Amino acid sequence: MNLRFISKPLALLAALASWPGAQAQSPAQASSAPASSPAEFRSSFEGYQPYTEEKIINWKEANDRVGRIGGWRAYAKEAQRPSGASAPPEAKPADPHAGHSKPPQAKP
Repeated sequence: MNLRFISKPLALLAALASWPGAQAQSPAQASSAPASSPAEFRSSFEGYQPYTEEKIINWKEANDRVGRIGGWRAYAKEAQRPSGASAPPEAKPADPHAGHSKPPQAKP
């Protein structure tokens, strides 16, 4: 019988068994650990809101409504506004390039 194939796994098993963390705690050590309180149960459905269908309106009415409130630009401004902010966005400077300067030209 060839013992070379058996001796290496047995040596590895013996080394793992002597590892300090691999040994089980004795009952005296286990009871000395403080007992922790069980975790509080919290359902994953706690804030669930079921789907509700919105009232469907005629497409012509929807287009007219969008036109009355300012078209796509009104929706774009609404999307740029931070959530919860009701104030209009700040005014931009008249010249957006006012702070820029031309780099110095190298003399030939």
